[in-house]
Amino acid sequence: MLGTDLVEFLRRQNEEVIDWDLPEHDVTDVEKTINGIHQVGPDVVFHLAGRTDVDGCEDDVAGATSVNFQGTWAVALGVEELGCKLVYPSTDYVFDGRATKPYREADTANPLSVYGRTKLLGENAIKRSCNRHFIVRTSWLYGRHGRNFVDTIRQKSTGEQKLEVVSDQVGSPTYARDLCRPLWELARSKYFGVYHVTNSGQCSWFELATEVLRLTGSKCEVAPIDTAAAARRAPRPAYSVLENRNFKRRFGKELRPWQEALMSYIKGENEVQRRRDAPRTEAGS
Repeated sequence: MLGTDLVEFLRRQNEEVIDWDLPEHDVTDVEKTINGIHQVGPDVVFHLAGRTDVDGCEDDVAGATSVNFQGTWAVALGVEELGCKLVYPSTDYVFDGRATKPYREADTANPLSVYGRTKLLGENAIKRSCNRHFIVRTSWLYGRHGRNFVDTIRQKSTGEQKLEVVSDQVGSPTYARDLCRPLWELARSKYFGVYHVTNSGQCSWFELATEVLRLTGSKCEVAPIDTAAAARRAPRPAYSVLENRNFKRRFGKELRPWQEALMSYIKGENEVQRRRDAPRTEAGS
């Protein structure tokens, strides 16, 4: 999901992009991954490969570890040997959700799920193996190119009269297209380290679903339930809002509110977004 949007965005900035994907490139093949990075010789590697099925990771610990840890370690080794930069999107699920205020980058991670633990292992592998890195934690991602909560609610609302949605988990929904520019800006900088980057504001899954139905004009009813009633395989943090502290300090800005981003996604304002992303040409050049 994020990878497709990011490739499109980078090419609109006139960047040369070489995109890797399965089956030709499998990051869990350590030797092939390292050799491949050397052969390409990039300035920046955006490492977006990952096992992101939170419940599925609980049932396949070995598979999740292989991709999210071993694959990330392989990429980090190749990047460090070549001396280029590494951008690694991570997740709010590295936190346990017991906080009462937004998590800062330096707060102690304590993941509850296999997914969260393996993503944290990936973060630590990068910190140990690669000096020129940007670890970018984001949350509740949705977009045009993959399964996500927003599309699930839209689809279910067309065939059902009532939906039940968890109301005791709070986070920051983030539009994948809005994340692309910050990733690019970080990659062009030398401000290495850990960042939290999400759309502004916070809500529960129930509040997000309610806003989706309002924006789509659906007559489907949505009812709040608690996490226990949802009976999901993997435990989720109850509160995983991320304070975008480091990005604001470095770049002096933040992403737009989640409500505005969601409206843009649902209303399909793609042309507006393309104009916003397009490279700016100086007068007379």
